[in-house]
Order: sequence, then C-alpha cells, then structure tokens
Amino acid sequence: MSTELSESQDLNGLEQATDGTSRLTDICSGTVGNSMASIAEYYAGKSVLITGATGFMGKVLVEKLLRSCPEVKALYILVRPKAGQSMQQRVSDMMKCKLFDRVREDNPDFYQKIIPISSELTQPGLAISPEDVEKLSACINIVFHCAATIRFDEPLKHALQLNVIATQQLLSLAHQMHHLEAFIHISTAYANCNRKHIDEVIYPPPVEPKKLIESLEWMDDGIVRDITPRLISDRPNTYTYTKALAEYVVQQEQHRLNIGIIRPSIVGASWQEPFPGWIDNFNGPSGVFIAAGKGILRTMRANNDAVADLIPVDVVINLTLAAGWYTAVHRPKTALVYNCTTGGINPFHWGEIEHHVMSSFKRNPLEQAFRRPNANITSNYLINQYWILVSHKFPALIYDLILRLTGQKPQMMRIFNRLHKAIGLLEYFSSQDWEWNSENMSMLMSQLTPEDRKVETSGTSWSASVSSSSPTSVRPAP
Repeated sequence: MSTELSESQDLNGLEQATDGTSRLTDICSGTVGNSMASIAEYYAGKSVLITGATGFMGKVLVEKLLRSCPEVKALYILVRPKAGQSMQQRVSDMMKCKLFDRVREDNPDFYQKIIPISSELTQPGLAISPEDVEKLSACINIVFHCAATIRFDEPLKHALQLNVIATQQLLSLAHQMHHLEAFIHISTAYANCNRKHIDEVIYPPPVEPKKLIESLEWMDDGIVRDITPRLISDRPNTYTYTKALAEYVVQQEQHRLNIGIIRPSIVGASWQEPFPGWIDNFNGPSGVFIAAGKGILRTMRANNDAVADLIPVDVVINLTLAAGWYTAVHRPKTALVYNCTTGGINPFHWGEIEHHVMSSFKRNPLEQAFRRPNANITSNYLINQYWILVSHKFPALIYDLILRLTGQKPQMMRIFNRLHKAIGLLEYFSSQDWEWNSENMSMLMSQLTPEDRKVETSGTSWSASVSSSSPTSVRPAP
C-alpha cells in the first residue's frame, strides 16, 4: 500500500518524526559489533538485483544504494518493455527524476552502475534472455524483490501471476546464482489482516499456492471472478490474499536461501531522504489526501480512533538494506520477518489526519483547487452518505451542468465516482486496528554499538530510522 502527502511545500512541515525516531536511527551507519564492517562497507563491491526498480519504493531503494553505498559495484534492475519506449529510455527517464539530484551532485556518472535487464513478470522465466540469466547467475550477490501489483481490485488471476507466480520464478532464478548471499522479499503488514495480532512469523497460507495455481489455469476469467469472494474469504481483497501466498512461497526456500521478509504498512512520502516529502504516486490514501487538499473530498468514512499505520518510504528502505546486510552476514537458519509499522510505538490516528492535513492545505493551498479544503471523517455510514450527497454529488452535477452549457465535456461526476471507489477500497483499513509484533526490529537494533544508537537524525547518508517507530509525513513537528 502506498500513500502520499504533498504536492505543496507545506507538507514538509508535516513529515517531522517524533521522539521514538531519534532513539532508533541510523541502523545503516555504523559498525555492528566491534569487528563487523558497516552496512555501507558491506555493500561495497556487491552486485545487486532489484525488481520493481521503476516503482515508488524501488526508485528510493536504487537512490539510497547509489548515494549511501557509493562503492556498490552494480545495480541490475528488471525493466518491463513498453510500447513506444525502449528499456534504456525508461531507465534514462527515471534517472532524470528529482529524486536522484543528490546522487547526481556527488557523482554525475552514477547511471553507469545501473544495468537494465529486459523482463516481463507475466511470462515464463520472467522473459529474461538466456544471456542475461547467465550474467545474473554469475555475479548477483543480493536480490531485493520489490515488484508486485498493489491494486486492491486486481483480478485474482492477474494478482496471482504478478505476486505469487513471478515470485516463484524469481526464486528459481535465485537458485542459479552462484554468489547469492541474501534474498529480501517485500511483502505487506496487511498480508495477514484477517488477524488482529500479527507476529513476525509466516502464517499458514489460506490455500496451498500450487493447488490454487493449477486450479485457476483452466478456469474462465468469469468463473474466477465469481468464486474470488469465497476464495479470499475473510481477507478484503486479492492484494492481501496473494501477498500472504507469496510469503509462504518465499518461506519454502528458507533452507536453501538466506531469506528476509519486510512487511511495511501504508508506505508514504519520504521523511528525510533524499529530501522531505518526496513521492511519485497517488495510490491509496495519497489520492485521498490530494483530493481533500483540492477541495474535492469533503467526507470520508473512517474510525477517528483507529491507528493510521503510515510509514515513510525512506524508513522502509533503510530497514530493507539493513535486513539485507543482516541476512547475508548472519545467515539466519529460518527466514526472518520484519514488521515495519508505527502504531505499536508511535500511534497516529485517522482523526488526527483530518486536522493536520486540512490545516496544512489551508495554509498552503494547492493550485487549481475545486473549492476550499474542508473534509470531515466519520465512522457513521448514514452521516457519510448524507455528506456524499450534499457535498459531493450535488456540486458535481451543478459543475457538470455548467460545463455542458459552456460547450465543455462534463467531468466532475466521473472524478467523484472514481474517488468514491478508491475510498471504498480503503475503508477496511481505515476503520479498524491491528497490533504488530516488532521483536525482530528490536533484535536488529541490538546489533548496533551504543555509539551508533546515539547518533541523532541529521539528514546524512543513513539518517532515517528503520525502527518502525517513525510516523509518516502527516504529523507536525513536536
């Protein structure tokens, strides 16, 4: 899941972390024990394979490695060809992103370490050529599997292909890598959202993945669509369902590969790195926040007292790289799971979002706003429906009528319908609480020297905490 907070400069004022962050910071900055190299030193000379590198988290992972581990040997990234745009062009466009400005200043030739590999997750063998398979098998030291579909309403067959089958294919490739030291899989804290208390363990899957894949192969898409609600049972969508299956698939390789699994909650804008407030999508709550800032969204159904478990993307990435280091160096006998969440240490509630986001947008209005921001969060279904009618549908009808009378194409009702659909998909997560265990996070912190744990957050190379205690960019500075 991903969220965003800012198109305006003011959201930099919402991204500050609170007390829990400063005491659990810089896990990637120093020595572990007295004889272990720093994490940055560990990645020196390593060849890294990253899936999903053109996505939100993948970009931040690439940037962090290039900036904070300047001696990393090469980053191989799987890139899906797109019609009308070559693989090289896609990577070149990504490198031009503002996200990479700090890397560009330090090393204008940083892009030479990026080696794109043509791949398609929906194809057998990930559609990687034999030559590239041989190249990857000979040099890769660490794999970061970030690629996935995060759409909540993805058809089950497609979600299964992207989140489960593609993971199986990547694991098969990993078995061919002669120098592989760690395989890090990015999951989600909501993979087991049918449970209220979630430990850092792999729970039994809702169904044996192999049997499900074999069963769905012969089924018509219409049949699969009809049986999907019964298959996913007490999970809210195909995303959480298939991510749970993917965790089980990864766990099955724990005796042959060194595996770590990262479970972030709702990933939001960067807290500090490479600069505050960076985000590149409107997924999940992201679009909702922006819609509120533009005055389109006036009501949302959520439990004001429920914890909004939002986590900055740089916190997740720092944890991911730290887990990669720990997995490779210590080689745990079983796959370690890291719940990367905030609610247990530094809870932040949906009711607080209403105040902080609205006050932020009012002080720094977004361009081309529909009307003045003024959103209300309520848990009452009838009240929410009333405000949808009064504050959403009626204004949309009037606005579209004006557009028609002036010879323009009506659009507001279509925008509101899309907004209501997005909010509906989020209601499951905004109306209840979960409790995540974070013992492995504490264990990871215990590997730091006392000096490292005292380092204050300073915006330097490894500044963002990986402790899961930092709130995302929705809380004002203390």
